[in-house]
Amino acid sequence: MSICLIFFILLMLSSLILFFMSIYFMILDIVIFIEWQIISLVSSSITMTLLLDWMSLLFMSFVLFISSVVIFYSDEYMYGDLNLNRFIQLVLMFVLSMMFLIISPNLISILLGWDGLGLVSYCLVIYYQNVKSFNAGMLTALSNRIGDVALLMAIAWMLNYGSWNYVFYIESMKNHFEMQVISYLVVLAAMTKSAQIPFSAWLPAAMAAPTPVSALVHSSTLVTAGVYLLIRFNILFMNTLLSKLLLLISVLTMFMSGLGANYEYDLKKIIALSTLSQLGLMMSILCLGYSKLAFFHLLTHALFKALLFMCAGSVIHNLKNNQDIRMMGNLILSLPLTISCMNISNLALCGMPFLAGFYSKDMILEMVMMSYVNIIIFFLYFLSTGLTVMYTMRLIFFSLMGDYNFMSLNSINDSYWIMLKGMLGLLFMAIMGGSVLNWLIFPIPVMICLPLIMKLLTLIVIIMGVFLGYELFQLKIGIMINNNNLINFIGSMWFMPSIFTIGVNYMVLLLGYKIVKNIDYGWNEYLGGQYLYKWLMNNSLKNELFLNNELKIHFMMFIFLIIMFMFMM
Repeated sequence: MSICLIFFILLMLSSLILFFMSIYFMILDIVIFIEWQIISLVSSSITMTLLLDWMSLLFMSFVLFISSVVIFYSDEYMYGDLNLNRFIQLVLMFVLSMMFLIISPNLISILLGWDGLGLVSYCLVIYYQNVKSFNAGMLTALSNRIGDVALLMAIAWMLNYGSWNYVFYIESMKNHFEMQVISYLVVLAAMTKSAQIPFSAWLPAAMAAPTPVSALVHSSTLVTAGVYLLIRFNILFMNTLLSKLLLLISVLTMFMSGLGANYEYDLKKIIALSTLSQLGLMMSILCLGYSKLAFFHLLTHALFKALLFMCAGSVIHNLKNNQDIRMMGNLILSLPLTISCMNISNLALCGMPFLAGFYSKDMILEMVMMSYVNIIIFFLYFLSTGLTVMYTMRLIFFSLMGDYNFMSLNSINDSYWIMLKGMLGLLFMAIMGGSVLNWLIFPIPVMICLPLIMKLLTLIVIIMGVFLGYELFQLKIGIMINNNNLINFIGSMWFMPSIFTIGVNYMVLLLGYKIVKNIDYGWNEYLGGQYLYKWLMNNSLKNELFLNNELKIHFMMFIFLIIMFMFMM
């Protein structure tokens, strides 16, 4: 039995146990708070705290389920890799870090999971050791360090309260100045981890990692950590200026990534940009005050996005590591099972009725129509939803229709049985998961009262997105724009990668080099260590001179004292 199969069985069993526990906790409304005192010294004690409620147990169940399927899938995808054991260990460390983050009601233990995610993600992004992977890994690590620093500052601010267990203070002290500062820092940390504008550049760059890692990272672990943190902290910034600012940023992130995905030809980057779009959707509905709904979409998105990445990995494997969608026409004849799974997950991403994504996305859009939002936010919401359908349909048309343009004469078939079993395991959840979660999380139907035209608006947007996606596939829209500069601007995520890598990182690193050169190696040395060394050397030389001439000096002093004594007489 292979190592992948062993971990698959263990993680799947753990997932099932946690899922039934979460249902039990949800029905009886149980919350368990465990505090374990590791060490006590004088009056200070170091404690490890765990928070077990329906939300943390359900999220852990989903993370373990997806990671078990991904590890099972990796057995064949990473076949022949010399470092397969190292890869599996890194994935397990990644999952463990996420577990720490989910069950922590304490900012210190959250930082442990948070930094663990950042470090292990860097190791996984640079797994294929080439220059592109190293650059992507450095961009990922440096972007996430901003959030880590914000979280460290929040920990420092929480010293005002005497404990880092934020669950005790959020409700009672949300109007305190300290808690408001902490809320700003936590939101900054969540924005970097969930790649909101202006920190969006690292998320498509992280596609340099192996595809199983992308399936795990972009569905339920790294990128959703920021959203999950804000769901826990949502009481702090409800109905404040911060929530309005974050709403605008998240809606713009949705819009930007939706536009960019329509002009992208790299299969994995299109799916990465769709992840960015969905993260913007989760953040924005959270800012409107619907934290349960954001959590619901987080879980349903995890199911179909993991499946979508696994299907993309199978297609890339068959096309001998080619990721260009222009080479992928008419694949339904060669890869019927893989492309069927891929298109079902794509339709779930669109929000097609009665698939997993429909239940959360449709409810989110109807809640937006019932909320007090201005026309710009309303327009951007529905435009971004239309763009989501548009790039998804474009991807479906490129894989289903068109000509098979691949250059090499190689056999393409559904012969990767282990990978297919993994995908079919997730397929059932991508179809049924949304309705099951809807019945669990919202046992009482949500009352939504809208006029008929607004009720139909979501379906109208989807139908328009399908039509425009087909037109974009035919390149009619691309020809209509006919402005290369505009297309470059849209397709390159509003120049964010260039600004962030060449601009910010280069400037920051250059500034750091100058500071080190001028202060650490310059003034600090001149006035610090070197100055002290020279001063001691000079004094020791004077001392040595004094000691070498000790007899003469004593004789002179003796004569001087005699003369003085004679004068006094």
